[in-house]
Amino acid sequence: MAEKMSQPMPEDTELDQALLELERSLEQLQARFLQVKQDRAEQRQLQQHLSQAEAALKQERSPALRSEVAQLKQKLEELEIALESQLLSWSWVREVFWQAVRFGGIGILIGWLLRAWAS
Repeated sequence: MAEKMSQPMPEDTELDQALLELERSLEQLQARFLQVKQDRAEQRQLQQHLSQAEAALKQERSPALRSEVAQLKQKLEELEIALESQLLSWSWVREVFWQAVRFGGIGILIGWLLRAWAS
């Protein structure tokens, strides 16, 4: 009997694996969210710097300012592409939703069975 208690049930290991995967996904989501915040702050700084450089370019037409404006525009385009990528994928949301429905449904079913058994 002690041997049966020490061995994990297959459902337990499956649940543990699902929880570990959920934790990894959450960590990835948090890292991506932090990256988006940093990219947005950098985008604001680059836009301010670009507007200043364009104003200076209108006053003084130097090749150095032209190349600086071109570089700033290129960096802004790269940041916009990075920001346009999705913060989270819909497949991840769908998977988490169905896991919640499945485990919530199992919990309700077990609750009803225990209540019926206790009555």
